[in-house]
Amino acid sequence: MISLALRQILLVLLLAFFAFGCSSPRFADQMAFGIWAAEKDLWEEAIFRWKKVLAENPASVAAHNNLAVAYERKGLWEEARREYEIALKLDPQNAWVKSNFRKFEENQSAAKKKEGEKDEEK
Repeated sequence: MISLALRQILLVLLLAFFAFGCSSPRFADQMAFGIWAAEKDLWEEAIFRWKKVLAENPASVAAHNNLAVAYERKGLWEEARREYEIALKLDPQNAWVKSNFRKFEENQSAAKKKEGEKDEEK
């Protein structure tokens, strides 16, 4: 089940990014369908939809950010980092992307620290 915090993030992304990341109803439909899929924990479908947006609109900050979130949820850390970095390159001042990337990096640091502690115990 998708957490309440993730739902809130996805909803805010949807509202905040439609104006910036989607230039046509077709893009908006794909973005919305991807968000619906993510809310249902259907990450492969969400990824598919956001990749479709990027195929026709590679400058969609919203699609890159959402794709990064999806990759992160699937444990695809390098792919998530790449998408966050692209989103930040496209819009370095975007507060949502910056916040998501900061949380991603914090989670990665915590995971590496925990992994290091396990190695020391052996």
